[in-house]
Amino acid sequence: MTSQDTDTTGLDDVLQIDIVSDVVCPWCIVGFKQLEQAIARTGVSAAIKWHPFELNQDMAAEGENLREHIMRKYGSSAEQSQAARDRLTDLGASLGFEFNFTDDMRMVNTFKAHQLIRWAGESRKEHRLKMALFRAYFGDRKDLNDNQVLADVAESIGLDRAEALAVLEDGRFAETVRAEEAFWTSNGIHGVPAVIFERQHLVSGAQGVDNFAAIITELTKGKAA
Repeated sequence: MTSQDTDTTGLDDVLQIDIVSDVVCPWCIVGFKQLEQAIARTGVSAAIKWHPFELNQDMAAEGENLREHIMRKYGSSAEQSQAARDRLTDLGASLGFEFNFTDDMRMVNTFKAHQLIRWAGESRKEHRLKMALFRAYFGDRKDLNDNQVLADVAESIGLDRAEALAVLEDGRFAETVRAEEAFWTSNGIHGVPAVIFERQHLVSGAQGVDNFAAIITELTKGKAA
């Protein structure tokens, strides 16, 4: 599998996959890990491009307790919330991803994180940063609305920490991210993950390895492996 880290311009045999997602969305990383395994199973060459989506654009700077947020937003009980966490933890483990939920974990705004991802794309490290942010939030329970935390994550994948801080402080990618978000919502994307194959086939949600593999196989008939 290739990614945003690799230039695939002009390669007709590469499956183009756009993913609209948020880094605090557990089903987004589950869906990606399923897709990743499906790509490996089918043996195709695929180029991943990430696009921004905010689950909670109006979230306050201090965030909100994750369990309370989910219960309020979706009307679930404490028992249902715990069952969902347990399911995600088991599912993540089966896919090689660690969810480390705790009662004090917080939901946060991700606008800054998406700006940093957009910046990382200029160095072809968008995909690596996206994965690192998923791990930082769900594995290490980091506050992805904190500039210092985000700069640390950027540095951990080889990006310049001082430049990352400058990007976050001056907001140079803010308008770009807002425009990208508006583009996807105006085109009917109101939930994530949303996976668009070859810029025309939309698949919503974490479909499972088998279903993703079947979709890829159908779409790549006639393409070179």
